[in-house]
Amino acid sequence: MANSSVKKGDNVMVITGKDKGKVGKVLKVDTDANRIYVEGINIVSRSKKPRNAQDQGGIIKREGTIDVSNVMHVCSSCGDVVRVKHEVKEVNGKNKSVRVCPKCGAGLDEKKTSAKKAAKKAAKKKVEKSEENKG
Repeated sequence: MANSSVKKGDNVMVITGKDKGKVGKVLKVDTDANRIYVEGINIVSRSKKPRNAQDQGGIIKREGTIDVSNVMHVCSSCGDVVRVKHEVKEVNGKNKSVRVCPKCGAGLDEKKTSAKKAAKKAAKKKVEKSEENKG
């Protein structure tokens, strides 16, 4: 498979499936299966059997995996949902491939904002675009 442009700690928006439109932070990346775990997305229930008298059994809810192709990056600086652009820049005298937002030109590898702030920005832009299309 080709290299994935999604890394742990990135803010992403789900673009298809039952959680379409939700934004979350990437918790874990499984490069072999090309799948990711996103905070608060694709919640699955698993039953746990108590193994001894002190253990508690019950139903445990946790995040399931999502295919990488079903999410898109949320740019931390412009708050828009974007595809990732790769540029070669010189860092400390060496050429390095860097992930960049194609709309605003900000680097996606530098700072990470909270998923809640990114979700608010993305939702606000989505509402504004839908209002423009209606009016």
